[in-house]
Amino acid sequence: MIVKSPPSHTQLIDFLEKELALSPKSIAIALRHCEQDPGPLPMILWQYGLVSLEQLEQIFDWLEG
Repeated sequence: MIVKSPPSHTQLIDFLEKELALSPKSIAIALRHCEQDPGPLPMILWQYGLVSLEQLEQIFDWLEG
């Protein structure tokens, strides 16, 4: 049985930039908020209005890969 490891943080950021066309500035804002108030990066992106609900679903689908 092959156990698939979750994508790395770097792979997630690469996906956000290339597939969802998020700016590095938007991602940096979310990462700063993660440091202050730890939580899953996709949820922080959504809470701060940096991704739509549809994009959030795309992120979770990609994470489940």
